[in-house]
Amino acid sequence: MSYSSNQTKLSPIDHSGASYFFKGFSLIKQKGIRRFVFIPLIINALLFSFAFYFVYKELDIYMNNIMAWLPNWLNWLSVILWPLAVVTLLVIFSFIFSTVANWLAAPFNGLLSEKVEAILSGQPAPKGNMFDIVKDIPRTLDREWKKLSYYLPRAIGFFIILWILPVFGQVIWFLFIAWMMAIQYKDYPFDNHKVPFNQMKQVLKQNQSVSYSFGITVAVFSMIPIVNLVVMPVAICGATALWVDYYQDKV
Repeated sequence: MSYSSNQTKLSPIDHSGASYFFKGFSLIKQKGIRRFVFIPLIINALLFSFAFYFVYKELDIYMNNIMAWLPNWLNWLSVILWPLAVVTLLVIFSFIFSTVANWLAAPFNGLLSEKVEAILSGQPAPKGNMFDIVKDIPRTLDREWKKLSYYLPRAIGFFIILWILPVFGQVIWFLFIAWMMAIQYKDYPFDNHKVPFNQMKQVLKQNQSVSYSFGITVAVFSMIPIVNLVVMPVAICGATALWVDYYQDKV
């Protein structure tokens, strides 16, 4: 698949947010892009290996303690509690995992977005070296902090709802995570063009269905072992394609 500046752009009305995520799988294989996928991929692999080992050990211990605390006549609850615990843990884990990975890979993620945008728009790729990446670290980390500051107070509120109203809370929590996934990855091209964080959020809210379909797809794939290792670069490429086709005309 090739891309050029003369390519007909599809609006999110013609192309769902989910389809842009899948477009990312093609983009990461483009010539000149693969090497920028390597570092985020290594970071993901190392973090996921450690986190999966820890979660796998701890979940069984916690669930056995809960079941031991319950009276025998409530043992049937294990049929409900186990799936609930696994799904909840996967959703929470997928976002925490991606958040940590994005903090560590933020400078490289921004560079990946720049390269993808250059290919899609037919413009010369920006020149940069390792010194430019290091020099840009304070700005990129400040942007990640803005996203984290937006996330934390809302996450606490939705997490409380999750435990008070488990079924309803799971739905609300998952939708919130999907929205945050959209913000996390779509922010890279916005940030590359120095669009303020608050303005970026307002632009995304203008067509929330695109953001939710993109974010839900990212969230689902983030919960699939092995596949989630490539979610970060795929989502960045897809979000950048969405910027080129749609969002850059909105700012």
